[in-house]
Amino acid sequence: MKQIINGKKYDTETARLICEYENTWNRTDFAWYKKELYLKKTGEFFFHIEGGPASPYARMVRGGSCGQSIIEPTYVEDAKEFIAKNGSVELYEELFGEVEE
Repeated sequence: MKQIINGKKYDTETARLICEYENTWNRTDFAWYKKELYLKKTGEFFFHIEGGPASPYARMVRGGSCGQSIIEPTYVEDAKEFIAKNGSVELYEELFGEVEE
């Protein structure tokens, strides 16, 4: 997916997928969503988020809601928190340096 946000291009095909979270294995569940964290060559992080019509990422349309796929730029601190929660210690330290015990 490609999108331009605030004059910057975000492309899931050229960025590095860092880690992801999926709230359920069942994509037919209307509340299903998947959040992927990417790192651009420029060092910027962004999320690619897909969600069903009852997910927190649903889009309101006439007559109800529908699922959607979006790109959302994020801050380094949010990326750190996402990786700490959904990634590995090794990945976190590869990207941000060694952490004290």
